[in-house]
Amino acid sequence: MIKNKGLETLHIVAFTHRNLPIAEIGKLHIEEENQESRFSAFKHLLELDELMYLSTCNRVEFAFVTKENVDLVFLDRFFHELYPHFDNDQRTLFSSNGDVYQGLDAIEHQLSVASSVDSMVVGEREIITQVRAAFENSRKMNLTGDLIRLMIRHTIETAKKVYTETNIAKRPVSVVSLAYHRLRDLNIPLESRILIIGAGVTNTNMSRFLRKHGFTNFYVFNRTLSKAEKLASDLNGVALPLTDLNTFNKGFDIIITCTGSEHHILTPDIYENLLQGETSRKTVIDIAIPQDLSPEIINAHNVEHISVEILQKISNENLKARSKEIQHVEEIISEALFEFKHINQVRTVELAMREVPNKVKEIKATAMNEVFKKELNNLDDASRETLEKILGYMEKKYMSMPMLMAKEILLKKH
Repeated sequence: MIKNKGLETLHIVAFTHRNLPIAEIGKLHIEEENQESRFSAFKHLLELDELMYLSTCNRVEFAFVTKENVDLVFLDRFFHELYPHFDNDQRTLFSSNGDVYQGLDAIEHQLSVASSVDSMVVGEREIITQVRAAFENSRKMNLTGDLIRLMIRHTIETAKKVYTETNIAKRPVSVVSLAYHRLRDLNIPLESRILIIGAGVTNTNMSRFLRKHGFTNFYVFNRTLSKAEKLASDLNGVALPLTDLNTFNKGFDIIITCTGSEHHILTPDIYENLLQGETSRKTVIDIAIPQDLSPEIINAHNVEHISVEILQKISNENLKARSKEIQHVEEIISEALFEFKHINQVRTVELAMREVPNKVKEIKATAMNEVFKKELNNLDDASRETLEKILGYMEKKYMSMPMLMAKEILLKKH
């Protein structure tokens, strides 16, 4: 069997709740406005052919294409160049604890992620949107290429099939729904004052969920005011810039926060101001990675803290309830993996033979302009026109039929 060297250059390094605490994973998050400058330079520095970055509330993954051996030495350099502020201990932590996948194993992992069987919450459909968005974002930054494109296209198709043909997501329990059920169990009044910090996908889904179930009093804070205004309009709430957290004086009952900040958004000083002297128990749903709420606040104040770690414990029970569906999903993934082998082999042949049309044109030009130039000059116009039609017809056939035959022959050998 001929080994596909191209596919073996594909690698994925994954950090999830299975191999590191979520707080540590959060340190790998890179804010969107900083990604293009950091990743473009990083890709060039490590001479990566392709790169894709995926960051969610409980995982960070790097998919990349390189001919280098991805060992501890490579990974140490990887994290040194991408996160120059890490010290030796941090680099060792991430170099040693990431799950590394290569070739078909990387494809299988990506299929499992998008199909949600590798998620913290099995059956969470949001992951397919996050994978697609991660690819589109990386593509727009000119980081990806043909191999990652093929992988993601097949991954999305497979994930759609999983959600259509199995019951893995018939009773979805996403981070949003888990957080809402936790909040509902606290019997909080519908007129409660709710501060939404961050207007991304997770907070948008969470706040709309609350609105749907009768909550009415919303204030939306976001670094980009236009995004806060859009969400606030949907909620009949008030939009404010994130900087106004320092001076907000209307009090609160619930805070829902999920930003992409690399630092705590809710510092002790800001939280003290938000309280406005109130001493009643407050609820903070913090589903950001890294955590938006300073740990000092939890220790110093009367607060019901709902974190990603708490939601993870609840999700473990969901895993048991959905275990029957996992086998069905794994069968679909296994079939999809076999299909990808064929897809990649076909693409490999296409890439190997893409010079054939140019070669045929060169042969035709040489024949007419050099080898048979004298004979062609002796032809009358009608004969010359007929000959050119014949050569043009043969040129098209030599660009199609032999390539199709070559594909069939090579694929049989594979």
